[in-house]
Amino acid sequence: MSVQPLTYESVLELIRENSREMREEHREFRRSLKEQGAEFDRKMEEQRAEYAREKQKQDAEYAREKKERDAELARIEKETNRKIGKLTGTIGSMVEHMIGGRILEKFQAVGYEVDYYTRNHFFSAKKSGVKGEIDLILHDGNVSILIEVKTKLETADVRKHLEKMEKYRVYANARWNDPTRFIGAVAGAVVTDEAKDFAHENGMYVIVQSGEAVEIVPVPEGFKAKEW
Repeated sequence: MSVQPLTYESVLELIRENSREMREEHREFRRSLKEQGAEFDRKMEEQRAEYAREKQKQDAEYAREKKERDAELARIEKETNRKIGKLTGTIGSMVEHMIGGRILEKFQAVGYEVDYYTRNHFFSAKKSGVKGEIDLILHDGNVSILIEVKTKLETADVRKHLEKMEKYRVYANARWNDPTRFIGAVAGAVVTDEAKDFAHENGMYVIVQSGEAVEIVPVPEGFKAKEW
């Protein structure tokens, strides 16, 4: 087999052929890049659309949950207001029972000459800054019995009434320089044993509901009513 020697023309032909192949590869590379770019753009568009759909779905879910929460909060608020109204009515009803149950006579029976009462007595003194409300006050000329009424009487309620007694003493001194002696009492439709014992230990009477009336709980031996 004979080998043809390279000539100038054959070298030029090889160069031209190589150039054609390089141009073709270049065009193929650019076409591939364009296709890849288009595919990338398509996928990005799909992702953006999916994100938008997911966000819309999440926004709708959030709006639904918020509507449900708002409705539940409104229901709870309504129920709370109803219970507060019922509780207020219960306390008012118990005060009525105390009066209807001749609470004046019951305290007269244990030695107090009380002969009239005041309900829902508000007090406030600007100079001393003390203020509050007494549910029921039984009066005579020298002694007033200040009664706190709760649906369920607990130790914390007794403690607060002790504080209120101190405040009322300050208020009375500042307003009238009143010599009246104040006695404390607490009442409840339900009274815990702890509250009863704590009240007695601090010289306060305890009143409990008994059927349609109320009764003063018998005081322990050695009990002495505290005076303010």
